[in-house]
Amino acid sequence: MTKRILVVDDEQNIRTVLRALLASTGADVVTAASGEEAVDHLGEGVFHAVLTDLRMPGMDGMDLLRHVNRHYPGLPVVMLTAHGTVDTAVEALKRGAFDYLTKPFDHTEIRHVMRKALRTEEAKARSLIGGPADPDGAGDEPAAPPADPFAGIVGQTQAMRDLFTLVRKIAASPTTILIRGESGTGKELIATAIHELSDRAGGPLIKLNCTAIPENLFESELFGHEKGAFTGAIASKPGRFELASGGTLFLDEVGELPKEMQVKLLRVLQERTFERVGGIRSLETDVRLIAATNVDLEKLVQRGEFREDLYYRLNVVPLVLPPLRDRPADIPLLLDHFVTKFNRKLGRRVRAVAEDAVARLRRYPWPGNIRELENLMERVILLLD
Repeated sequence: MTKRILVVDDEQNIRTVLRALLASTGADVVTAASGEEAVDHLGEGVFHAVLTDLRMPGMDGMDLLRHVNRHYPGLPVVMLTAHGTVDTAVEALKRGAFDYLTKPFDHTEIRHVMRKALRTEEAKARSLIGGPADPDGAGDEPAAPPADPFAGIVGQTQAMRDLFTLVRKIAASPTTILIRGESGTGKELIATAIHELSDRAGGPLIKLNCTAIPENLFESELFGHEKGAFTGAIASKPGRFELASGGTLFLDEVGELPKEMQVKLLRVLQERTFERVGGIRSLETDVRLIAATNVDLEKLVQRGEFREDLYYRLNVVPLVLPPLRDRPADIPLLLDHFVTKFNRKLGRRVRAVAEDAVARLRRYPWPGNIRELENLMERVILLLD
């Protein structure tokens, strides 16, 4: 499937260069000269990533980021910024941007970052067990934690109620948490709920999907790099541990970490210090780590593919998310939720799912879990006459 990228910049020559550069990777590239034009394009078709300038007249990159977070959760937004606004770009990362690039940009780095964004968009499991995105979007100040972080999570079976109870018990502690569950069960939303219930809710929640990172770039992604540390490092850049300071770092699919990075992650968890790639100064980190996996880490440990000491360091408090086939009583609630969501998104007026259809859906084993159900409902509501 051809990936579609939306490029937003108020300078015509930059749009032309970026279009040619990204089209050479096989992507379908659409350009917009303003944030307002980008919003129109987003409403007219499906996109898999957005590359936007930060400073633009009218609706700027931060405004566009808020719009995407509000209406298209899970769509990666990469910021393009001049050197003088790097601090603002870092703030955008804390507000949910996927990454940022500096002008003048390096062609190799742009290709790499956008490939990574597309892989993350494909791998990410967003809106799995939860409700629609925050209707107010992200403001200029850290959002206060909601009164009930589970208000948008659909699930009333005993297994889900037990899960909510356990999350409330452990959220306030600084303990590392390992969330386990099949793909599509909602691990990222549970991680978000833990963050919002913790005393770190006013700090950033930084997310990294380990399946989307090439092995040779893991260290830079996690710990940052100094200018000139490697080819394409035209400026210093903080890693995820720096960005998450005072808040929470969520590592999704942690079983994909290369062995060398497992050692470095273990050291950070033990000593709370790290160095940027190419740096000589040790940096302290104040981060609460939440990891998630859909694979059996014990088997990886037995095969020598995952360090035993890191496994025990991560598995202090395990949370297991039940697959959808084990809680069919929640399916009618999920169907009602997705009807409401996609009526709003697609401009439809579907009232409900017929009872005989609900009964059939409850009998289906759902190997893709809630992600599969969500995709089915969007497709059906879209195609209804």
